[in-house]
Amino acid sequence: MKRTTIALALLAGTAAPALSQTLTINSFGGAYEEAHKRCIISPFEEETGATVNIVTAYSADAFAQLRAQAAAPQFDVIHFSGGQEIVGAKEGLLDPITETAVPNLAALYDFAKAGVAEGQGPAYSIAAIGLIYSREGLEIQPTSWTALKDPDVAEHMVLTDISNGYGMLGFLMLNKVEGGDLDNIQPGLDAVSEILDNGGLVVSTSPEIQQEFAQNDAWLAAYASDYAYTLKKAGLPVGFTLAEEGVPASFITVNLVHGRPNQELAAKFIDMTISAEAQTCMAEALRYTPTNANVELTGEAAEEVPNGPEAVKGLIRFDPTVIEANRSAWVDQWNRTIAR
Repeated sequence: MKRTTIALALLAGTAAPALSQTLTINSFGGAYEEAHKRCIISPFEEETGATVNIVTAYSADAFAQLRAQAAAPQFDVIHFSGGQEIVGAKEGLLDPITETAVPNLAALYDFAKAGVAEGQGPAYSIAAIGLIYSREGLEIQPTSWTALKDPDVAEHMVLTDISNGYGMLGFLMLNKVEGGDLDNIQPGLDAVSEILDNGGLVVSTSPEIQQEFAQNDAWLAAYASDYAYTLKKAGLPVGFTLAEEGVPASFITVNLVHGRPNQELAAKFIDMTISAEAQTCMAEALRYTPTNANVELTGEAAEEVPNGPEAVKGLIRFDPTVIEANRSAWVDQWNRTIAR
């Protein structure tokens, strides 16, 4: 049937859409997907004439699909925010890219392309984890992760469950400041216990954080730059600060899937994704940190987004493979700690 359709189209003088001019990608839904379309997907379609099919799938689900389809993958380009590209590259599910195929690689900071030769896709946006604070509740802007343990703030403190990706990174940074590391999270658990004993509370989702700031007099929470911007757009009097001890970072990567027939087109999509224009657009829309050194933010975005070579030096990436290997045990320890 397909061969007949193509033949008839050619006889009629009109070429049928070619499979190679169609890409299938994942995106993350909601405001992210809206910005993704505006900043990258629609401009790519306009420039190339290609069609981009979007599957709304968060990182874990997208990776599960990629693994299940290993013999016949359906994605051409796949996006991750939880480090799944490291495992995907090791399993041969992703292919390396080069500056020949993706020229904008040359403009990325080194940390953003560290695993490209092994098949890990480059990071094109960074969600920085810092301190969201109430400008009305706190007279002084917090500057340290130790502010989370301030007993004067405890009854207005919001912690995020480590089942939440941002919550996990915030907890690991608190653990680091308290003297722990990925081999020992007990210092962080002890700090959490102290915060809860003093009146803090734990939530699990982003909307719950907004509810606490909007309705329940929350003053302080460790969370991400993009959601701080969401709260600000909602009219809440909040600020966002990067703590002096370091900034945990969630890397959002764009990856070339192995075994697909249209890798040249996919490489062009990746190239546009990591371009200065696309990253500027994403930073302005969602307050993500750019990884392209040619990005020059202005106005409010420049004030609210960690950007530039000096700012990115403070980014900390906790090893995603270690997190995944320990997640179940850590969640069990966490749940026992927060049980009240």
